[in-house]
Order: sequence, then structure tokens, then C-alpha cells
Amino acid sequence: MAFTAQLLLLSSLFLQPVLVHSQTNGSIAVGGSLTATAEGNSSLSWLSPSGDFAFGFRPLGNNDLFLLSIWYAKIPDRTIVWYANNKPAVAPAVPLGSTVNLTAHSGLVLTSPQGEELWKSETIVGVVANGVFNDTGNFVLEDDSSKKLWESFKNPTDTILPGQIIETGGSLASRQSETNYSKGRFQLRLQQDGNLVLNSINFTTGSTNTPYYGTATTTGTVPGSEGKQLVFNDSGYMYVLRENGGKYTLTWGNRVSAMAYYTRATLNFDGVFAQYVHPKTFSGNASWEPLWSLPENICLDIDADSGPGVCGFNSICTLSAEDKRPKCECPRGSLCLIQMTYTEAANPISYKAVKKKKSIYMMFSNQTCWKKELPLSNGRVDSSLRATTFIKFRKDNSTLPVPPSPSPDDKKNNKTTFTGIRPVILATALLVCLVLIAAAFSLGLFFTFQKKHVRIMQSGLNISLRPFSYQELQEATNGFTEELGRGSFGVVYKGIIQNGSQVQVAVKKLHCVIQDGDKEFKTEVNVIGKIHHKNLVRLLGYCDEGQQRLLVYELLSNGTLASFLFADVKPSWGQRIEIAYGIAKGLEYLHEECSTPIIHCDIKPQNILLDDYYTARISDFGLAKLLMMNQSHTHTAIRGTKGYVAPEWFSNMRITTKVDVYSFGVVLLEIICCRRSIDVENNCEEKAILTNWVYDCYQEGKIDAVLDHETEALHEKNLEKSVMVAIWCIQEDPSLRPTMRKVVQMLEGVVERLFVVERRLVRLQLAGWRVSGARMGELGCFFDVHLEASTSISLRTTLCFFSFRTHQSLLLLQNPSKFPNPSIAISTANFFDNQIQRLRQNLEVRHDDGHQLAQQSW
Repeated sequence: MAFTAQLLLLSSLFLQPVLVHSQTNGSIAVGGSLTATAEGNSSLSWLSPSGDFAFGFRPLGNNDLFLLSIWYAKIPDRTIVWYANNKPAVAPAVPLGSTVNLTAHSGLVLTSPQGEELWKSETIVGVVANGVFNDTGNFVLEDDSSKKLWESFKNPTDTILPGQIIETGGSLASRQSETNYSKGRFQLRLQQDGNLVLNSINFTTGSTNTPYYGTATTTGTVPGSEGKQLVFNDSGYMYVLRENGGKYTLTWGNRVSAMAYYTRATLNFDGVFAQYVHPKTFSGNASWEPLWSLPENICLDIDADSGPGVCGFNSICTLSAEDKRPKCECPRGSLCLIQMTYTEAANPISYKAVKKKKSIYMMFSNQTCWKKELPLSNGRVDSSLRATTFIKFRKDNSTLPVPPSPSPDDKKNNKTTFTGIRPVILATALLVCLVLIAAAFSLGLFFTFQKKHVRIMQSGLNISLRPFSYQELQEATNGFTEELGRGSFGVVYKGIIQNGSQVQVAVKKLHCVIQDGDKEFKTEVNVIGKIHHKNLVRLLGYCDEGQQRLLVYELLSNGTLASFLFADVKPSWGQRIEIAYGIAKGLEYLHEECSTPIIHCDIKPQNILLDDYYTARISDFGLAKLLMMNQSHTHTAIRGTKGYVAPEWFSNMRITTKVDVYSFGVVLLEIICCRRSIDVENNCEEKAILTNWVYDCYQEGKIDAVLDHETEALHEKNLEKSVMVAIWCIQEDPSLRPTMRKVVQMLEGVVERLFVVERRLVRLQLAGWRVSGARMGELGCFFDVHLEASTSISLRTTLCFFSFRTHQSLLLLQNPSKFPNPSIAISTANFFDNQIQRLRQNLEVRHDDGHQLAQQSW
């Protein structure tokens, strides 16, 4: 009996490690399970064959909460590299007594002690035969033919390991903090266009903010150069694999042996993506060491428009020199009440009010000071910043001492009192004299400053921008040699300026000898210098020296929307819709959110630029006409580009922001169809005018015809909605067009039901007409024009504008079968003349055989 008891005791000693690490060969049978227990302050787990990795429950700080995860089993801190969390809004921690089971039909299933399902591996197609836990750290579910049905490598969290690949559309998500494994504010994703980006997430809307890092591995000018995979190979070497087989390398710095070191790449909770190494054999306190990290300086790279910055509101970001990670601190005079969580929902710093007044802070940059209220957004400290922030706070919690009341024994006689007061009177008189002298001196300085201030204001310049000398810009552009483009008011050159580092810029040299050009310069500098939005090109500085007028803009790497849209290879549907949405957001900002509403007046693909991440940025505000706060319209000379100009420009109608809505509608159709709005070379005459052709296709239920059998777009639910939005935007009557805010809401899906009003337009018909006086190659543009003529005149009347090198001509062409009487055509021309009084052109009325019937000069 005693022998039997000893045998059972010995058996239990051998079985105990098997209970804690029940699988050491990496194979787990269906029916296997693990339970979160507090035994030995360790969770029950399955090990990989080498014992390098463990799968199971890790306690989180105490024995009450656990995390179903994979971790390094042989290093002291047992670093977690994967955890179960397919519900971002729910914390992944589970209570004591939770169980994970390997089932045949659902794979891994995590349940609470009460039997409630907390998590399971994604839908399994097939029947699970067993689980395999590899030495790579990959947990795989296989069927009886060893086919992979699910694997942790295909469902990453915040870390990737050697041998792991992220496909297009895949992503990593940061945790909220070092110890909170709920979904955090940052993500790494390989976009559909092949660009690997880092961006923050707006927790309020769930949308992604502008990326703060990107590899720019998109098609660009070289077909096949877009990225298709993020590869972390077995040697610990990471790169973006391109479609054409090329590689964009991320790994740099010292290389280490995969045999001697563990290695991982993690998107940290503070938004920094870094690769780390840890020795497999060590003595003492070994730790993870960073090999490289992205971005270079996250405190500076996070866009000010992307929310509260890296550290949250009311905090200051400083980059650590050791590991390139941000350090978050409370501003001086503040009290940090809760731990930083790097989420927009957090407000880590709370200011004690100074009595009952609001705390304020002031920012001084480029000789301009702004007073702002808390919360402080995107606070950062760096030697390259050219701005200083002053924060008002209470010096300490003490109060001024109250002097004690004098006792009766301290009173002196009258003579002594007078003797004591006399020096006070003399000092007071002297102080008054000094104050008067100082006041006189200050008044002199004030009037001097006022004269200078008036001169500055009269020059129309916004001194918050960086001023450049003409010589500086001449050197920056290498003598204005590399031309980027030309506009109606000037030429744009590529240049490089010094701003702590070398920055590529676009320098717009205006034709200042033209009076209107000088007016455009003042408009751009005064207005655009105050505007900051992620969908608008930013003005960096100016030159106002003698007769020289130059503007310095940020240079965007991917050129214009026109070159991107009308290339031989069509951009993806997703890219195009994202660009259209960006343009709409930019226009909404100009119309609705600026302190003074702005009409752009020249929206076209050539004025839409694309940055490194193919985000649309509206450029060229040279034609912008400001609206005063008490106005909703303005009168101005005809502005814009043929093909994108709203009909009201050619009448006595008032010009409102709806002219931009019309132009956006035309651009949206170009984005949808990947073709220009006017195509005179098109063999099919009914397709020459894009707006008319798309409207006909929509009315006939043939939207697929406008996409030229583009399979990807045809299956998109938002295709018809996008076409309807465009048609609504190009209504001839401005009052029937939506606002840009409404357009944004429609593209976002906030407004689900759309109504398309019948277009009251004179439709251009090319069939049976003869163009006289101009070659088709010189044809600049056609305009749809609304004619309120008598019913005796056919709506097939065609009005065309022809662009010549020296003048413009208006030709009214008539079909003999419809217009037997030339006088009707002349009366129509007279009527139209009243609508376009600003134009002086020639009218020619011709029969189809070329016989000239009448000619009238305006």
C-alpha cells in the first residue's frame, strides 16, 4: 500500500510539467483544451517543438485577468507576439477560469467560466483534424490532408515574426498601452495601391487620418512597381515585394544572426514601427534592442490635422534619442492625473483652473503670435521647430502673505510720522515724472510702429509666411531652370530650400507686369497663407521684391490628377473614389469652413495634385474670388477653364460657390470614366461631350457603358451613387445643385436617397452639322447653354465656342431641315447676345452646304 502511494506521488511529479505545458511536440489533437488558472502564477500553455514559443493564457498583472496569446517562452519578460482579439471595441482580457477548446468545426473557441463564447478563430471552411504549433510562432489549424484552414500568421495583431507575410489589404493594429491590449490609435497597412503606410485612427468616426509614413511603393511611372506583400523573411530581413519582383527595403543598420537572436517587428502603442532583436543565449538582464524604427521622428511627422498628436491632448511629445520613441510629458504647471493611453478618447492632463479663469496658451511663430485656449493639441519639442509656445499657469499654490496690523504701541508722534512720509512723497513725484517720460517715449514708438504696420498692411502681405529674397529663390531653383508647368498668371519651377533640412518646393513666378497678376499675388498671400487643410496645397512663403512676385508652395511628388487619371493604365476604382472624396473635402473646407468663404473658380484635374500617398490636394488659388461675410455671391470677370466652367459665367447671373460644384461634377465624371470631358477625336460623336453622354447612359440604364467594361468598378455599390452625384452637380440651374457639404455627405453615404433632376440643357449634336471657320484640332471646348427661345426654334440648336490663338468666335450652326428661315436663327443669336454682353465675337450662320446666310458682329 505504501509502495502504491509512493508510485502515485512519483507519477504526479512527472505529470505536473505535462499539465503546465501539456504539448511539447507542437501537435494538438481536436478536443484539447486549456484553462486559465492561477497555479504557480503561470497559465496553462502549449509549447512549440523547440520550446521557443508558448500558446495559452498569460496573466495580466494579477491572477484575475488573462490574455489568450502567443509569447516567447524562454526569455524573462515572455514578450507577447499575438493575442486573440477579433472585437476591437471589446477588451481582449478574460477572467479566471476561461477555457480555450480546439474543436473540429469551429477551430479554437474561447469561452468564459459561464460558457459564454468570447472569441473564436475566423470561419473555418472544412473540418479541423489537428492543430500545429510551429517553431516560427505560427499556430496553424489543419484538415486531414494537412491543408491550412486557419493560422495566426494570417491574423496578426501588433507584431510580425520572421517567415510572416502581410498581403495587400492586411494590417497591424497597435494596442492602447504597454499593458492594455485593446485596439489602439495606430495602424500599419499595405494599401490596395501597394503603398505601405502608417497612420492614426480617428476614434470618433473610425476613419483613418493622413498617413505619417509611407513607402510610396505604388505604380507611379513604372508599371508593376506597386507593392504586393510585406515580407519578413526567415533571416530577419524585411521588405515590400513589388509586383515586378523588385524590393523596397525596410531593414537597415546592423544585421544579426537568426541562429543567435530572436527577432520581431512591432507596431508600438505610441505609433512607432520597429524591429527588435534579443539574444537566445544570455546571462544577466538581457533585453530587446531596436535595429531600426519608422518614422524618423514621429513627434514631427504626425500631421497637426490628425487629431491630438502622438501623446493625446494637453501633452508634449519629445523624441527619445536612444530608441526613437516619443516621450510624453505634462507641460509645466500642470498635473498628470491618469496614465497616458495614446488614444483620442483619453485626456491625460488636467489643468487646475487659475481661480475661475480659463487657462490659455500663446504660440509665437514667424513674428506672429496666436492666443489659443486649451486643450493643447499636438504639442511637441524639437530643435528644428520655428515656433515657441507660452503657457500661462499658476506659479505655486501659495497666497501672498498678509502683513500684520500695527499695534498701538508702534504709533509714533506726528513729527516722526511726517518725517517718514516725506521721502515717500518725493519718491512718488519722481515716479510720476518717470511715468510721463516713458508714456511720451511709448507714444513715439507707437506712431512709428503704426506707420510701419500700415505700410505692411498696404502691401497686402501675410507676415506669418516666410519671406524670401529673389536671390534666395533664384539659387533655390538653380536659376529657374526646371519648369514644372505654366498657368495664366505665371510659370512654376522646381526648387530646394533649407528649412532645417532640404525641402523640395514649387516656386510660382508671377507675371507681375500685369495688373491682375499683382492682384492675384495679394489674394493668394493674404488668404491662402492662412489656410491649412490636408486636401489643400500649402503655401510656405513668398517674395515681394521690386517688380518680382513669387510664391513658394510645398512640392507634391505624384504630379497632377490629369497625368494620373489619363495615363495608359487606369488607376483602381478605390483610388479614384478616394481622390474624388478628397477633392470634395477640400472644396467643402473652402466654401464652408474658412473664416471668409472662398470660390476657387478653376477646379480641373490639372489643378488637383497628388502627394506621396495619392491624397488629393487642391492647388492654384490664383483665380479665387473672396466672398465677404455678408455676401453669398459676387460679380466678377469670367474665370476658369473651358469644359469646366458653369453656365452662369456666360450670363448676368450672380456667381456663387455653386460654380465650383459644377466644375467638381465634371471632374467627378472624368474620375469615374478615366477620360477627358471633351474628346473631339472620339470616333463616336455622341461620346464627344462626357456630361451629355453619361447623362444619356444614366437615363437609359446603361451605366456600365461609361466604364468601358471595367470589371472592378462595375461590381462597386457606389458606382451608380457616384454618377448620380456628378449629374446632380452639373445641373444648369445653380439652385438645383447641392452644396459641397451635401456632396461630401452623399459620398460618405450619410445621405442615402438621391434625386436627379431633368437637365434643362441645349444638347450638343454633332451629327449632320458642319463646322466652318475652325479645324477640329483647334476646337477647345463645347458648352451646354440654356436657351429660353420661342417654341418655334428647335432644341437641337447648337451653340459652340471655338478657341483660337488670338480671339474667340461664337458659331451658330443650323440644320436646313429645321431652320428654313434664317431670320429665326438671327433672332436667336440676338437673344443670346443679351446673355453674354461681356463677349465680343463673330456670329456666322451657315447652311449645311456652306452657303453663308448672315453675319453679325457684336
